[in-house]
Amino acid sequence: MELLKQLCKLFGPSGDEKRVKDFILEYTRKHSNSWTVTPEVFHGDQFQDCIILKFGQPRTAIFAHMDTVGFTVRYQNQLVAIGGPDVKSGYTLVGEDSCGPVECELEVNKDNQLFYSFGRAINTGTNLVYKCNFKETPDSITSCYLDNRLGVYNALRVAESLEDGVIVFSAWEEHGGGSMPYLIRFIYENWGIRHALISDITWVTDGVHPGKGVVVSLRDRNIPRKAFIDRVMDLARQSGIAWQPEVEGSGSSDGREIQQSPYPIDWCFIGAAEENVHTPEETVHKQDIQDMTALYRYLMKHL
Repeated sequence: MELLKQLCKLFGPSGDEKRVKDFILEYTRKHSNSWTVTPEVFHGDQFQDCIILKFGQPRTAIFAHMDTVGFTVRYQNQLVAIGGPDVKSGYTLVGEDSCGPVECELEVNKDNQLFYSFGRAINTGTNLVYKCNFKETPDSITSCYLDNRLGVYNALRVAESLEDGVIVFSAWEEHGGGSMPYLIRFIYENWGIRHALISDITWVTDGVHPGKGVVVSLRDRNIPRKAFIDRVMDLARQSGIAWQPEVEGSGSSDGREIQQSPYPIDWCFIGAAEENVHTPEETVHKQDIQDMTALYRYLMKHL
């Protein structure tokens, strides 16, 4: 789990993903020669802070967003949320401004307004994130930002043996999206991609349980095409890998922007379920992580 630990410690709230991008590019440079297929790597100004890895003759794409929730310093000691972080007085936040490293405490008043407590003023516009306290037990992983560094971890593990496919590392997902339109256009117009799997993290509910397998989401706030979902479930049954179905009426992912795009790309959200969503103590069962990677490897071969 050392790779996952490194990913969880990376600073990268929505709109500030550069350090995550640089880590993925360096990791790919160091390790891709030992993968089954060495991918073509697409990045640069036309992709902003996003990355596309192309393997062989792709039919299906994996999308994993790199960004996290967090906070932006406003004026005086005020904070503004990035995405939908859990807010509780006492959480430790970290970042860096022109005066140096920052490690401060989140304060929430009775009106749910957000502030920081620190020994000096922090520069306006500075982004802050939860301080990482990565913990591992025989059965589980607990850390901030398993959503979605675990999705990124999964994509990098799948890359090791991927022969044909595309892996897309996207930005801004936690704060409304925005990178997906040009990423979708690129992979569709260049390679005719028609299938997408969303490598992201969902939540434990009354119908989704830790340690019972990776989650295949049949719908959330958005409704993917049922014919494609049925095909994914048929392949999941054939794989023999543990999985569990999910039906929700809220929540969203990069799948929303795929569905709203002008391109006929089917999508399905597949990911491990976590407890304590968007807190510094997100927890995922290790077996669900293994099942997630195994199912992605199977689907990328058979879709």
